[in-house]
Amino acid sequence: MAKQIHSMIRVLDEERSVAFYDKAFGLKVADRLDFPDFTLIYLSNPETEFELELTVNKGQTEPYDLGNGYGHLAVSVSDLDSEHARFEAEGLSPRKLVSFAPAGEVIARFFFVADPDGYQIEVLERGGRFK
Repeated sequence: MAKQIHSMIRVLDEERSVAFYDKAFGLKVADRLDFPDFTLIYLSNPETEFELELTVNKGQTEPYDLGNGYGHLAVSVSDLDSEHARFEAEGLSPRKLVSFAPAGEVIARFFFVADPDGYQIEVLERGGRFK
């Protein structure tokens, strides 16, 4: 069996991205590996062993082209309404709260927020399959 351990995204500004992920999700720097051409920053929190790896390519001055393929990271929280309010108070510009009920029964509640590089993060209320 394989165990998921991290997901990597490329970011333009290390300080700005580390600050966002700390403020938004309580992710702290678990490790930082500096190389001549790039730096890897691993972020985590006590909720899970899964880490977010930020890759900063030295010399990159333009924002990355995220392409036209839709993708996102997802996190779960116990109280979606209070997290949405906290994101608003922190100036993180969360999108609207959504109750997803394609067949009339709510199967998920969530909102999205974009990080400083434009990556989309889905914040889901814990319950059902979203633990």
